[in-house]
Amino acid sequence: MAGTEPNWLNQQEKEAWTALTSVLTRLLPALNSQILRDSGITHFEYIVMSGLSDAPDRTMRMSELAAAAGAALPRLSQVVSRLEKRGWVSRHTDPGDGRCVLVTLTEPGWEKVAASAPGHVNEVRRLVFDRLTKAQVAQLATIGHRIAGTDNGG
Repeated sequence: MAGTEPNWLNQQEKEAWTALTSVLTRLLPALNSQILRDSGITHFEYIVMSGLSDAPDRTMRMSELAAAAGAALPRLSQVVSRLEKRGWVSRHTDPGDGRCVLVTLTEPGWEKVAASAPGHVNEVRRLVFDRLTKAQVAQLATIGHRIAGTDNGG
């Protein structure tokens, strides 16, 4: 609303916000750089294939995969097209609902994600978990779910 004074952040909120934006600004590029260098895929491609690798039959509806990857359908569709060209995923119509498209991680895709995982997890540990106590890891999970709206507690 024009003319309404913003609810400014207090000092503690400013510090928390600055810390969070610093993490976001640094973490994703570092993870992308590592996986691109070591595996020749982007971090987002890895997230998509990893999500499929954990799904039953390594298959998900496009809409579910988009939600799990935190992406809009157009962005996911572009990435799935790239992965499809490399033979790592396949798309097909859901036999139970012809309006839905399913994405399946192929065997070569599974092999790619499995080969990429060790370097990725080492980098995640180095950048995040090696710096935290067990209690802080639990807090981070709680905070992340709360911010993402996936905590089931409101």
